[in-house]
Amino acid sequence: MAKQITTFIEDKPGALANFCSFLKENDIDMRAMNVSDAQCFGIVRVIVNDVDRAYEILKNHGFVCQIRDVLVIEVKDHAGALVELLKILGDSGVNLEYTYALFSRHEGTAGFVIKTNDRKKAFEALTKAGVHLLTEDEI
Repeated sequence: MAKQITTFIEDKPGALANFCSFLKENDIDMRAMNVSDAQCFGIVRVIVNDVDRAYEILKNHGFVCQIRDVLVIEVKDHAGALVELLKILGDSGVNLEYTYALFSRHEGTAGFVIKTNDRKKAFEALTKAGVHLLTEDEI
């Protein structure tokens, strides 16, 4: 299992650059990022190399943050890789809340961050199917 930081940023030019700058200035490496629109704000989800430090840095700069547990998956990069994962989850009765891509560190692989309604059940189904779930050290 991995940890993800979720926060809100203003929907204005330069806000995402400002957010990323706090991480860069403190030597925090992003491994995955997702930004989505929520009316007047953006929801930013990031996987970083040092979750606790990034969380404190962002909180100290006025960001409202939460740390959430997510599953991070690495598969061979081919057409339909995500479909295979989604089928495993669906067949197991697990609902996917959201997914986004992981910055790949290994050639020939694709990575996904997933949040489900039942992380334990998803973990068990994916593990049983032989899917490689990354640890925080592997991300």
